[in-house]
Amino acid sequence: MLLGAIEGGGTKFVCGIGTTDGQIVERISIPTTTPEATLDQAMSFFANKGIAALGIGTFGPIDVNPQSPAYGSVTSTPKPHWSGYRILDHVQRFMDIPVGFDTDVNAAALGESVWGAAKGLRNCLYMTVGTGIGVGAIVEGNLVHGLLHPEMGHIVVKRHLLDSYAGNCPFHGDCLEGMASGPAVEKRWETQAVQLDAAHTAWELESFYIGQALATYILILSPEVIILGGGIMNQAHLFPRIREHVKSHLNRYVQHPVFSTDLETYIVPPALAGNAGLCGALALAKEALIR
Repeated sequence: MLLGAIEGGGTKFVCGIGTTDGQIVERISIPTTTPEATLDQAMSFFANKGIAALGIGTFGPIDVNPQSPAYGSVTSTPKPHWSGYRILDHVQRFMDIPVGFDTDVNAAALGESVWGAAKGLRNCLYMTVGTGIGVGAIVEGNLVHGLLHPEMGHIVVKRHLLDSYAGNCPFHGDCLEGMASGPAVEKRWETQAVQLDAAHTAWELESFYIGQALATYILILSPEVIILGGGIMNQAHLFPRIREHVKSHLNRYVQHPVFSTDLETYIVPPALAGNAGLCGALALAKEALIR
């Protein structure tokens, strides 16, 4: 049995065909342009592939409430042309199969929970740090939803004493995404993040903001593992810096051995590497098929 998967990002849509055990057998990447052009290309890829269900994990914010009239649509996004667009309606014009629909980071959290770094655990958190900052969470085996879905990339953070940057978020200015996303790093320092030396002050600021946010999530959700992905986290030297800032922000308040001796296995990169989102979309398709 084959399943379809879409990892919809602000820069590209990755589409894949895979199996129910998470193996990806075919994939393509489509530039994210207008909704119609992007989704039409995606539907052309899936045509005649014989998939039994489709999973979509997409950038947002999106409406994930099946009881809502706007279910399956993008809500308020700075991405031109996408606000209000009904992704699910577009897809269902091309195929009459079960479709799972969620955020890209929830999909990645699910993929890592089923096949990756959080396999066998009931609680985990996945953060992506790239074009934006998104966070997905699984609590007691279930993806977290509420009125819509968590937007943990937009929490308020304390400003670093060395940081005078105003912030890049068009909605909140100096929220977490506004201070620590890839575009925030590049605009603050007027160069691409990959061009910054490991000793550059940029990485002290980056690890400070991410570590502060993770400490907040730990206090609220108490995940059993935290997984950090996205383009910025390809800077492997960030992981030890972030772990130290987490310890500093928690300041010994949370009493568990993991915070004193084992942070290397608690705050980790994705075990599925660049396939976390796509595998998660396969898991969404699998769940939709069961429903």
